[in-house]
Amino acid sequence: MPDNQPAGTAPASQLPAYLQHAGIDQNLNRLLPLNAGFTSSSGAVGPLGHYFSRRPVVMALVYYHCGLLCPQVLHGMADALKQTGYTPGKDYEVVVASIDPMDTSADALESKQQFLQWMGLPAHQAGIHFLTGPQNSIDALTSAAGFHYVRVPGPDGKMTQFAHSSVIFIATPGGRLSKYLSGISYQPRDVRLSLIDASGDKIGSFSDLVLMYCCNYSPSTGKYTVSILRVLSIAGLFTMFAIIGMIFLLTRKPAGMQPTR
Repeated sequence: MPDNQPAGTAPASQLPAYLQHAGIDQNLNRLLPLNAGFTSSSGAVGPLGHYFSRRPVVMALVYYHCGLLCPQVLHGMADALKQTGYTPGKDYEVVVASIDPMDTSADALESKQQFLQWMGLPAHQAGIHFLTGPQNSIDALTSAAGFHYVRVPGPDGKMTQFAHSSVIFIATPGGRLSKYLSGISYQPRDVRLSLIDASGDKIGSFSDLVLMYCCNYSPSTGKYTVSILRVLSIAGLFTMFAIIGMIFLLTRKPAGMQPTR
């Protein structure tokens, strides 16, 4: 077994042929196909760019008839977003697009309603968009995102399912891919910092900016990790200011004190 291969996993050459082409390429800073046409859960047809302009976007690529991985991805995304302290439609947008051209607006609406329930939001909440689209739009979006998927045989032998990775994407208001967060459970801190970063620091408090300085995003793990050197540099800076303040107080003469002759 190769040294860099996780224990208990088969080499790619031993996987079924239809699984060897499912995975993720992290196309950081890649511009999404904003002109690609999609249909919303309300039936409105328009370009993907309609959902990008003023706020960072949290995006997921799923299919609405999935009974396994996709609901877990969406539930994990909803749970993390709920804990960020930010509000969709005000601080960020959510865009979920189906990779199955057979999915309908009714399917998108049903999934959207479930997502809103997970987030504890009302049915009319702004900023939550569940989309469907034709194959050419799906291909343009998945290609730009580096999201590779394949159809796989269903239980009845028909090609009715998809094999794909579990990941959510953070994009800038202008539609460029900023972060990839992998897995089915996402740390609220990672999602919050990703949104701040994608917004160009237009959202977030001073403490968030300090936390961002102290953390590094790792594309290989799709997570933020604490940078010890940056933490030490901030600690050293505060120590220096504390020493300067102490020296100032110790050398300052009390008000009204006259010099001795």
